[in-house]
Amino acid sequence: MSVNYGSKRIVVGAHYGLRDWLGQRVTAALMALFTALILARIIFSKGPLGYEQWAGIFSPQWMKALTFAIIIALLYHVWVGMRDIWMDYIKPVWLRLSLHVFTLVWLTGCAGWSIQVLWRL
Repeated sequence: MSVNYGSKRIVVGAHYGLRDWLGQRVTAALMALFTALILARIIFSKGPLGYEQWAGIFSPQWMKALTFAIIIALLYHVWVGMRDIWMDYIKPVWLRLSLHVFTLVWLTGCAGWSIQVLWRL
């Protein structure tokens, strides 16, 4: 006779735990700090806000590297959120897999486009 010590764990959904929860919070904090930095640069700048002003903000190499890091953080943040939505609410496996692939392709395209724009300044 077998003894059951507790219930069996049922693994469903996108419950990846602390790593993804913490990842979302850290990336959100980084994006908020970056936004505050950009707003401060805009608020404390002199003259009209035009293309030259924007290009001046993003022209230093350290700002391009920081912006690149924030773009990567944004992509990870979006991926975790969308993956959780697809896994929690889309039940047919074929549709969920299709949405995962579409999301990955879309985010990769957005990353390429944003990096191209950033280094074109």
